[in-house]
Amino acid sequence: MTNISTESEVLLKGNLAKKASTILNMKTTEEKNDALSKIANQLLIDQAEILSENEKDIASGKEKGLSDSILDRILLTESRINAMAEAVKQLIELKDPVGEILETIQKENGLKIEKKRVPLGVIGMIYEARPNVTIDAATLCLKTGNAVILRGSSSAKHSNKALVKSIHRALENTTLPLTSVQLIEDTRHETAKELFNLNEYLDVLIPRGSKALIDLVVKESTVPVLETGAGNCHIYVDYNAQYNMAETILLNAKTQRPSVCNAAENLLIQKEWFVDNGEKLLLTLHEHGVSVIGDEKVCEVLPSATRATEEDYATEHLSLTISVKVVDNVDKAIEHVNKYSTKHSEAIITEDVINAANFLNNVDAAAVYHNASTRFTDGFEFGYGAEIGISTQKLHARGPMGLPALTSSKYFVYGNGQVRN
Repeated sequence: MTNISTESEVLLKGNLAKKASTILNMKTTEEKNDALSKIANQLLIDQAEILSENEKDIASGKEKGLSDSILDRILLTESRINAMAEAVKQLIELKDPVGEILETIQKENGLKIEKKRVPLGVIGMIYEARPNVTIDAATLCLKTGNAVILRGSSSAKHSNKALVKSIHRALENTTLPLTSVQLIEDTRHETAKELFNLNEYLDVLIPRGSKALIDLVVKESTVPVLETGAGNCHIYVDYNAQYNMAETILLNAKTQRPSVCNAAENLLIQKEWFVDNGEKLLLTLHEHGVSVIGDEKVCEVLPSATRATEEDYATEHLSLTISVKVVDNVDKAIEHVNKYSTKHSEAIITEDVINAANFLNNVDAAAVYHNASTRFTDGFEFGYGAEIGISTQKLHARGPMGLPALTSSKYFVYGNGQVRN
């Protein structure tokens, strides 16, 4: 088979996706759900093949010296594939937003105006490491009548190819075109940059990955960007927080899965609470394998801690490391969070409802929590099934992006001969 150039691959798949989007626009909810059902089943049928290809990515990653947190993002297991299939099945049960009437205006001249949800069209998805994004993005797009062009990273190229192959096997037995879901297999930076400027075919571009990737896409793309964000998430323990609750929430947010974007990266502790409970809490973190970097007060009570820098407080560690700072009160906590946050997920642990309201209202983030772990910021947990990412911007969509975030609106105007005077 003759190899085609990077440019022609991107343009060809863009053209095919555009044509597929016009077909998808005409598909019924039943047809789209049938495709999702077949994809979910095909993932389980192809599980052994997918895991075999994933092993190649893991082996390659280890050879290249990738960190444990990145390897964890790449890793697929039977349970993770089962969870992916289950998430697809949940999408079937969710309401199809396409065609939903958002607003109806009845004019005195007889004109009837309806504002309806419609697909965005063709979505470009550029992402790093996580092969599960391949399935999340593809199925969310199909449910909302969008075609999607996927461009994963080299670290998961074998896994992504296997997953798209499984999707195509499923689509062969549906009324949806195979070109509804396409993968750019060339993972060079030049390929990604071509997607940034594929305005003729792409309606929106969604980056999902590191802050560096997201910043690059936002800076260089001429295609409209639906921005997802990194997760430099904070937990603030207020003056009257219940110790057991604080410890449980913190351990969950930091240690359950430290490589994900909704894991806690910074811990802020009110100064009086710190005097009474700080040493015990920090020792508990240490016993759970968490490396603590903190301010002078933190280092005084925990000898194993190292001094934190300004850069540390702004860092998404994605590992068993946490930055800790003692603050005077909730206002100082809010000030710190708003300075270093990536506007993802922030939590306060307190029994003071006024302080809680102050924190929730004045912290600038997509999701804010009172007495709960930041790990809940997730499309599945919010009832959206799969998610295409967590938006930290304020235009169009914010927070976990499920089906409605992948739609736009269109005005349908019905008349019987009206003209404007």
